[in-house]
Amino acid sequence: MLKIRAHHFLCMQGFQGYGYNEEFVENMGKVIKYINSKENLNITLLDSCDDICTPCTNNKGGKCVDSNKVNVMDEKVLKKLNLKSGEVVSAAKLFSLVNKKINTKNSAAEICGTCSWHKECLWFSKLKD
Repeated sequence: MLKIRAHHFLCMQGFQGYGYNEEFVENMGKVIKYINSKENLNITLLDSCDDICTPCTNNKGGKCVDSNKVNVMDEKVLKKLNLKSGEVVSAAKLFSLVNKKINTKNSAAEICGTCSWHKECLWFSKLKD
């Protein structure tokens, strides 16, 4: 079962090939493709390094060196979705909840406004003000 941190359910929808290094980009693409190919796929939701983070240059021994920023993003997503780290939820439900409860630029900016990729994020750019 895949383990995915909460804020990555925003990132995966806006991903277009940018990342921390080539391995991260390749891995993110594979994870997205896998999730999209599996109907009713269950995911373990996390608020820490996950299966996407594995090749990230900020992942040092399973801990994110940028944890202050990304942990807050995860906490905000979990709170908005009324979920907890460790819960097992279908990917389809997670994407649906994200798009239902975080559906404006303002609500997304509260979570990912400090993200270095939000200006390139297709999901963020499609949101209305």
